[in-house]
Amino acid sequence: MNAALRRMGYGKDEVTAHGFRVTASTILNARNYDPDVIEAVLAHQDKNAIRRTYNRATYWEQRVTLMPEWGNLIDGLKAGR
Repeated sequence: MNAALRRMGYGKDEVTAHGFRVTASTILNARNYDPDVIEAVLAHQDKNAIRRTYNRATYWEQRVTLMPEWGNLIDGLKAGR
């Protein structure tokens, strides 16, 4: 993704793939989405080894709900709403 951004003319100091992930996490957390679902959407592994061992939830249903809501939010921001 970073290579595609560079081909579009964006420099490393302007935007990165990781920056999109940071922005998504920040906005979704600020809007009170479940942090576990956000981490699952971002494909993050739980840093707590014990929790990671016992919690095998994928949060699939919540992720399916969250993604179109995220898309609508981005569309709204783009439209100035």
